[in-house]
Amino acid sequence: MSREQEKINQYVTKYGWDHKTFFNRPHWTRRRFFEMVGGVSGAYLAQRYAKAADVSGAGVVTKNTAKNVIFILLAGAPSHSDTFDLKVVQGTTPTTFNPTDMGNGVMWPMGLMPKLGAMLSDFAIVRSMRAHALVHSLGQTWVQIGRNPAAVLGNVAPNIGSIVAIEKEKERQAGQVFPTFVALNSQGGIGSGYLAASYGPLKVNAAAAGIANTTNPDDRNNTGRFNNRLTLLHSIDDNLRNDSPYGKAVDDYDDFYTQAKGMMYNPVVNQAFGYTTADSQRYGPSTLGNACLVANQVLKANQGTRFIQITSNDGWDMHTNIYTAGNLPAKAKILDDAVSALLNDLKANGLLSSTLVVMNGEFGRTVGPLTGGAGRDHYPQQFAFFAGGGVKGGTILGVTNATASDVVDFGWSAQRYVYAEDVEATIYSAVGIDWTSIRRDDPLGRGFEYVPQTGPFAFAPVHELWG
Repeated sequence: MSREQEKINQYVTKYGWDHKTFFNRPHWTRRRFFEMVGGVSGAYLAQRYAKAADVSGAGVVTKNTAKNVIFILLAGAPSHSDTFDLKVVQGTTPTTFNPTDMGNGVMWPMGLMPKLGAMLSDFAIVRSMRAHALVHSLGQTWVQIGRNPAAVLGNVAPNIGSIVAIEKEKERQAGQVFPTFVALNSQGGIGSGYLAASYGPLKVNAAAAGIANTTNPDDRNNTGRFNNRLTLLHSIDDNLRNDSPYGKAVDDYDDFYTQAKGMMYNPVVNQAFGYTTADSQRYGPSTLGNACLVANQVLKANQGTRFIQITSNDGWDMHTNIYTAGNLPAKAKILDDAVSALLNDLKANGLLSSTLVVMNGEFGRTVGPLTGGAGRDHYPQQFAFFAGGGVKGGTILGVTNATASDVVDFGWSAQRYVYAEDVEATIYSAVGIDWTSIRRDDPLGRGFEYVPQTGPFAFAPVHELWG
């Protein structure tokens, strides 16, 4: 880590990280925004945020092999040396892990994740990934926005999914009613930042019944009462939302009504977002499994969603008693059941080849013997998981030392660690987005780089994943 990053870690460790950023202030809408700022300043900011973006890039060649992305955040940070970069520690590693030599330099914990172990040819592992920071909130934000949250534009930076949404908006087809960006079990996830809220995620928790409130309780049989009320609403405030005196940002509020109406009384919505008990059982069942199940169904519905974020809030922060039955063994089974079923269903639906699946935590955990509390603490070395979207299955990039504390062979052309920004660039390249793009519409007027280009080296896609 750089000296600057070490200072950030020390500061956050000492004082905490609890200030509200631009994108996670609760329940802001454009209407509430203008109620608060009001008057001339509101009109000025509306024009500023609504101006057309001047986007430029270096014109790099992208892989452009994926149509969709599923990003799974393993919140809390799993132990890399016990899972996807297994290192057997004599007298420490439980025999129940059943460490198995799978060839290609892979030692796999078949006792923890047997289903994924049988699917090694379907995914790739990057073992040379390194975290910038070791604070949960900071690290989790970092991997979602692909940059330092404490940097100048950190507080207004959009989620990677929001950049995908704004870039792919032009590819939406008539009749597609799902948002381009969906976030499952990710209520605390990063939103659209300074971009319009329409590029932010639809945040829902996976539930068997699907999405609530897609019918009006006073109009359960769709007799027209809902449409009558919507017509009344338009008659009252269309003059404020269309050709609004407050600027285009308020005009855009009409998009929310239109998008919401498209999901009302629409059977495809709960067919995609709901599920049966039998299907849930195939994926676990668990909150992660149900989210992976819904992700597959949403993409299968082909209703315009291109980026899905799933957050595994399954308790990966294991400082104590990591090997007890309810900790790593239980959490690994949840992951094994859910992700293996997801990959199998994507393959069965013909979607895996066009869907990039990315999975990682915010950092790794200490290696070798356990701590005094029989756990593992925060550590910068970590892994990243890639599948689908043209990625060559069975690829292992990076070789770590005997304890997985550091890298001895980075395994890719940059000959350095892989960082969150490189994963971000890899996602953009996979879906055909120029990762060197710079938007000239940010609120600070500095120019928003899709992938930060300043620093000791240039961040870049890990194209070696494609073989």
